[in-house]
Amino acid sequence: MRKYILYTILLACATFGTAGAQTKAGYLHYDSLLAAMPEYAQVQDELGKLRQQYEAEAEYNETSFKRQFAEFLQGQKDFPQVILLKRQRDLQNAMERGLAYRAEADSLLRRAEADLYAPLHRKLDAAIRSVGLERGYEYIVNLDAQALPFLHPEVAEDATPYVRLKLGNN
Repeated sequence: MRKYILYTILLACATFGTAGAQTKAGYLHYDSLLAAMPEYAQVQDELGKLRQQYEAEAEYNETSFKRQFAEFLQGQKDFPQVILLKRQRDLQNAMERGLAYRAEADSLLRRAEADLYAPLHRKLDAAIRSVGLERGYEYIVNLDAQALPFLHPEVAEDATPYVRLKLGNN
């Protein structure tokens, strides 16, 4: 709701604040432009490989834990109390390590994703900025947020083809 109000106020200020001058705006779908970039597929591949590696390690940890648990269940009747307690602690530690690894892997994946996408965002942002200046837009609205359901065609145009051209994606 806040985004809608903010966009409405921005649009109203830009439209009425220019003392009769015609405001020109652009609009686009940022996520679609990002996904159309050739580098996007490379980033997706790298992230997929990284996810597979982390998942393989997590599965290894789970298999190891299941093996330990099965051995514990088989021998728990025969173990002396001291060994039984030690094995229980070992199982608890293995489970906690597995959960900690999953959390760390998720964090590392999010960081890697941000690092890998950063150059794409910079390139796309630069293209958008360049198109905005070349086309004389006062602003370019990202419609992905769906906060601005209507832009009058007399004051706004689709900037997507110009940005694609700037990126070299015809």
